[in-house]
Amino acid sequence: MHTANIPVLETKRLVLRGPEAEDYPDFKATFSSYRSRFMGGPLNAYEAWMLYAAEIGHWNIRGYGMWMIHDKETDETYGMAGGWKPARWPEAEIAWIIWPDKAGKGYALEATHAARSYYYKHQGWETAVSYIDPKNLDSIRLAERLGAKRDTEAVTIDGSDAVYRHPSPAKLDGTQLAHGIDMEISHYSDPLFKPKGWALD
Repeated sequence: MHTANIPVLETKRLVLRGPEAEDYPDFKATFSSYRSRFMGGPLNAYEAWMLYAAEIGHWNIRGYGMWMIHDKETDETYGMAGGWKPARWPEAEIAWIIWPDKAGKGYALEATHAARSYYYKHQGWETAVSYIDPKNLDSIRLAERLGAKRDTEAVTIDGSDAVYRHPSPAKLDGTQLAHGIDMEISHYSDPLFKPKGWALD
């Protein structure tokens, strides 16, 4: 699948598009930083390049993958979100990463919710998981806000990760949970909204 054929998703604030060459510098900077410590990083320049190539190639191999998150008005990139299932992954994963200076503004919640909705509605997914380092409290909080719950019966990648299972489409559509996610996203879209406490993606 050429990147031009990757579907484009839009939310109130964001545009999710396939990764392009011009998006690589922000990706490299993040995966070369401490921010990527829960995702196998920090990476050297070669490792970051290979991972970015894999992000693009994943769309060709699987027919789905990670979108680059763009600001709808400025086109600035904020991170990535979408589906991920490289070799050895037991199940398809919903994954995300936000650039360090863009965290705490709800972009990961908004983008991941849109990506999951797409896979449920257009690719027939009935379930998805997120493999999270138990020390990655920000990602655990985000998974829980999306309605995911720890699945202790699920197969892990290497025994050191926690598996969070997302609610099925039937348990999500039209529910109080879905309404709550939409409401939280709308709060972050309000320029007067100033969340207090620990920064959440």
